[in-house]
Amino acid sequence: MDEHTRTAGLVKRIIQSVISVAVVVGIFAFAFPQFADYGDVWAEITAMTAVEVVTLLAVALWNLVTYWFVLTAVMPGLTYPQAAVSNQASTAVANTLPGGGAIAVGVTYAMYHSWGFGTSQFALAAVVSGVWNNFAKLGMPVLALALLALEGEITAARVIAAAAGIGVLIAFISLGALFLYKESLARRIGAFTGRVVNRVRSWLRKPPVDDWGDAGTKFRTQALGLLRTRWLRLTVATVISHVSLYIVLLVTLRHVGVGGEVLSWIQILAVFAFIRLISALPITPGGVGVVELGLTVGLQLAADYSGVDQMVYESKIAASVLVFRAITFFLPIPLGAISYVIWRNNKSWRKSPPPNDEQGDGAGGDAQPGSPDAVERQMGADVDP
Repeated sequence: MDEHTRTAGLVKRIIQSVISVAVVVGIFAFAFPQFADYGDVWAEITAMTAVEVVTLLAVALWNLVTYWFVLTAVMPGLTYPQAAVSNQASTAVANTLPGGGAIAVGVTYAMYHSWGFGTSQFALAAVVSGVWNNFAKLGMPVLALALLALEGEITAARVIAAAAGIGVLIAFISLGALFLYKESLARRIGAFTGRVVNRVRSWLRKPPVDDWGDAGTKFRTQALGLLRTRWLRLTVATVISHVSLYIVLLVTLRHVGVGGEVLSWIQILAVFAFIRLISALPITPGGVGVVELGLTVGLQLAADYSGVDQMVYESKIAASVLVFRAITFFLPIPLGAISYVIWRNNKSWRKSPPPNDEQGDGAGGDAQPGSPDAVERQMGADVDP
């Protein structure tokens, strides 16, 4: 990596950090107080019993565990302890660093590589799990709108939203199915993706990548081989993972005192599903600030305040959202730090990658891609897939 690239990467990270901090401060200092008083919110949080807190932590820990099932489904040979270490470490990075999602990919790759998994195995697992996660993210809003319609809470706007969601989901699934079914389409998609990547790389003054047409057909063959035996396991694991996160929010609302007469489980699901789509935009690390505000406003608008004190329940909703985010956003951070230490010190998992594996230059210098040194450098540099 030359000096110009390093400087550009540093400037980019500084700008991202400044923007992220400004957005977070703006949300919590100015926007969030418009919908809840922090004093009232804290009173609702401290009113929770020890049993309720322990229950919430148990549900939150289970939510973390569920994604290990997804990782082991798409990466044959990966053990649950390895899945735990890689998942928690990468989540901690994604939740704390600007542009952390991209850096987290690099951290996960370095760990997998040190455990003997090849670059193509990692790429296949990352893409397939990403596609299945997007299926779930697109499918949950559609399901929520359908359930609202069955309850009689149907409006023209919801019908339009449901139709649009179904259309996007069908298009997404159809494109994936065609990619797997027709080799020629896989080649064209690969070539088109390569052209797009090269255009972006030219803007960044980076050399072009090779033609991705052959890579597309090779990836199609690998994906078919994986999905033939693991599609059901992957699908079930993905659904469990997404539903588990929703259950954490549901349990939090109920424990803070927001009953079904104010917010039904279907209304909560609908708000949760749509905010997850919005939070996919990398505005702040882990969506901090954006998710809290979106969930609070969405749930407050969806709530039925008939026969209850609206201000009290708005505070309960805001308190629930902050507790939900605290245990799902901050809990993985210390666990991720512990996981990183485990990875660095546990030599028994270390294996050489496949002899024909295509290795990049790591994160710069002489560090090997799977070494701890490479990760430390990579966490201070832009990840270049």
